[in-house]
This record gives sequence, structure tokens and C-alpha cells, in this order.
Amino acid sequence: MATVAAVLLFSTSNGLFSGTNGHDALNAFAQEQNQTTAAASGNNNTANTTTAAATTATTEAASNYNEMLNPRQIEYPAHLGFNDLHIEAIRHIDPNATQGNQQQQQDIFNLIVHHHCKVYDDMTATCLLFPTGMNDQDKLYGIEYVIPANQYNTLPQEEKKYWHYHLTELPRVNATLPDMTAEEAAKVKPVLDETYGKVVYFWQYGD
Repeated sequence: MATVAAVLLFSTSNGLFSGTNGHDALNAFAQEQNQTTAAASGNNNTANTTTAAATTATTEAASNYNEMLNPRQIEYPAHLGFNDLHIEAIRHIDPNATQGNQQQQQDIFNLIVHHHCKVYDDMTATCLLFPTGMNDQDKLYGIEYVIPANQYNTLPQEEKKYWHYHLTELPRVNATLPDMTAEEAAKVKPVLDETYGKVVYFWQYGD
């Protein structure tokens, strides 16, 4: 339409161009407009291709996580990574470090410690430990590092004594996956069973 409008404008008797030179100028202008239109069309195609590529990249990025270990990724965005995996377990607090009677020490021993874990692409994980959850005023109790069996096997013998085997440890501490359905947990458990954990405590009850 821009080309047609330009032709009508320049073909009037009092147009900007007249005579042979005017026709030459008009033809040159029309040719330039056609080239501009073609270039714009090409740019649109490039833009469409770029947009499509960006959409594909975004889709791939959105699914770039372990769907089995982290089925809640849609609910918990990636920047909240320590919600990748939530594990609850007892027997994580040393009752001997707690002042109190035997019942109080037993209660501490059975206190549920929440593990809020970030799972990485190499199948390792870092878990933040909170005795009462991860609410606004809950203080971090410690960190548990989790590695797969093949990485554990490469550790020096002296280092291995600080790690526990989750195949036997998870039943002992009554570990559960409260945010998962039974079906989801059934897929995750065999993976966790073949991992090892090492806990570093920052403080103990009674400190």
C-alpha cells in the first residue's frame, strides 16, 4: 500500500517529480520501497524464527529438572531450589546434648527434623535441616550433603566413616516425603536408597 500511495502522489501534475527525470525518480522510489518491503518481510521471518527458537528454549529450560526427584517444580520455581525435595526424619538430634529428664531426652530424640533439599544435575543434593520446619523464625540446625553411591566409592577410606548409607538409614529414622503422593514417593525411594549422607551440625539443643 505504501508503494501504491507513493505512485499516486508522484504521478499528480503538481507532484514533486515531473518529466522523464520524474518518472526515473518515481521508478527508483518504487523499487526502493519494494526492496524495503522485502527486507521487512525477511526481518519478520527472522523475528518469527527467533521467537520460535526462544519459545523452544524456554520450554526446554522449564523442563530442565529431574521430574522424578522434583515433581513439585511447577509449584516451587527454580529460584526456591531448597524446596526440590522435602524429607522428614527423626533421630537427628543428640539427646545427650540436651539438659532434661529421660522423657525430655526421648522427645528430643523423636523430634522430626525437616530436610529441605536442593537436588543438582549430578544427582548430589544439599539439604538444610530445620527441627521445626522452615518458617520465618526457624534457625538452620545443620546441613546434610547427599551423594550417589558411585561418588561415595571414590572417597578415601578415612572420609567414608562420616557418611551413612540411606538404604539402612531411611527406615531407621522413619524418613517420609510429606509433599509427595505415595506413587511419587515410590519412584523416589529407590534412588534415595542408593545415596549416602553426611550431616554437619551448627548447634545442639542445650547449647
